[in-house]
Amino acid sequence: MKVLITGTSRGIGKAIAELFLQQGHTVIGIDRQQPTVVSPAYTHYVCDVRDQKNLPEIRDVAILINNAGTQNEDDIDINLKALIHITEKYAFQPQIKSVLNIGSASGHTGAEFPEYCASKGGVMAYTKNAALRLAQYGATCNSLDPGGVLTPLNACVMENPVLWEQIMAETPLKKWAIAEEIAQWAYFLTVTNTFCTGQNIVVDGGESINYHFVWKE
Repeated sequence: MKVLITGTSRGIGKAIAELFLQQGHTVIGIDRQQPTVVSPAYTHYVCDVRDQKNLPEIRDVAILINNAGTQNEDDIDINLKALIHITEKYAFQPQIKSVLNIGSASGHTGAEFPEYCASKGGVMAYTKNAALRLAQYGATCNSLDPGGVLTPLNACVMENPVLWEQIMAETPLKKWAIAEEIAQWAYFLTVTNTFCTGQNIVVDGGESINYHFVWKE
């Protein structure tokens, strides 16, 4: 299938692209950075997802994965507004099978920077809106909302022993996901899954269910 993924030069997006390529799909990446994925079946466009006028013309996308995102850098414009435009441009056509938006557990809990949480909360709502409209094509649309993932974006806390200890105290499984693990979820929700739609799937090691209940022993 023809798979379009945004934000493929590193982290979760790169892992997703590589998994789809391994499974024999044709992958197209959009990223403002130069390509790091190497495969004859991979095409890369250097473009900022906010740049509506210069987005490439790509027809008959079967799977769209909106992964491109940022933190504390025009979060609402990049994480939400650009995601909406990308989806409206590429997804609403007869060949579409599935759309997946990479959100965040912070969109559920609000436990992060204000604009970041707002942008990811917007992704959750837009996912449901898009799912209703994509159903006419028999296509699914969900958001995959990770908690902590071991990517370069999170290096500032991963490399700080004090902060890392505090983070692990908040995470019942005492670990973060690796990008390849999130990629497996992305593959399942877009290729294997044909019935779950309009849902916001949290994958966070249990962090969002930790309510610090304290009581007398």
